[in-house]
Amino acid sequence: MKTIKTLLAASVLGAGLALGSTTGAIAAGKQAQAEDIDFSFEGIFGKFDRAQLQRGFAVYKQVCSACHSMNQMYYRNLGEPGGPELTKEQVNAVAAEYEVTDGPNDDGEMFERPAVPSDKFKSPFSNEKAARSANGGAYPVDLSLITKKREGFHYPWYVSPFIKLVKGNGGPEYVRAVLLGYQDPPAEIAEEANGKSYNPYFASGPWISMAPPLSEGAVEYAEGQPEATVEQMATDVAAFLAWAGEPKMEQRKSMGFMVMLYLALLSVLLYLTKKRLFSRVKH
Repeated sequence: MKTIKTLLAASVLGAGLALGSTTGAIAAGKQAQAEDIDFSFEGIFGKFDRAQLQRGFAVYKQVCSACHSMNQMYYRNLGEPGGPELTKEQVNAVAAEYEVTDGPNDDGEMFERPAVPSDKFKSPFSNEKAARSANGGAYPVDLSLITKKREGFHYPWYVSPFIKLVKGNGGPEYVRAVLLGYQDPPAEIAEEANGKSYNPYFASGPWISMAPPLSEGAVEYAEGQPEATVEQMATDVAAFLAWAGEPKMEQRKSMGFMVMLYLALLSVLLYLTKKRLFSRVKH
């Protein structure tokens, strides 16, 4: 019993240390812990907020897409169930705003045409070298799977699996934390800036080449929607990128629940069958 209490105390202490202040993480030279946000899509029965996804797409489209690609996404995805669920007309209108290269035509030449829903999101740069050239040598990461690749939570190994089971890996929280995490650097390392910004939440940081991308009113939300504050925009685009990383999440959760229900029912039937078959057998 004493051993169990000791292990529980160690777990609580480890979680407390992991949830400690950003200052502690910075002092140790490690990535800071992202704030835990109660997103609607978290948990076994969580679902995406359609209005939030639409706002998040607006933020990506008007701000992030100037530098960051989403090469795994197609315009048609914006109208599919489980996502922003734009109407067919809206999807067509969004796609038509962009020109994409197609061809060759009958003369063997490539040509430009308005994008259609079956096209991928247009990349802001034609290749990596062009992207680096336009961004001072830094390469803007593709955002299609950013919430799957980056973790915002950094708990001890004996706590992490349980946290991830309920809250995930903290990818959306990571995106939000980076967008909101620009700070003045500590005086002792300020001379290391070299034209970069200080952001303790950045996975490859704390120095980041991207300047703070969001500002108050940078995106105009539709009437009836929350005010487009920096915090609201960061939260909304984080949710949108979470959906982009797993656009079939709601279907997966629904199917998983049905499978677990089926297995539970099957287990009961197998148990009752076993009891009936062996009820007259003497042991």
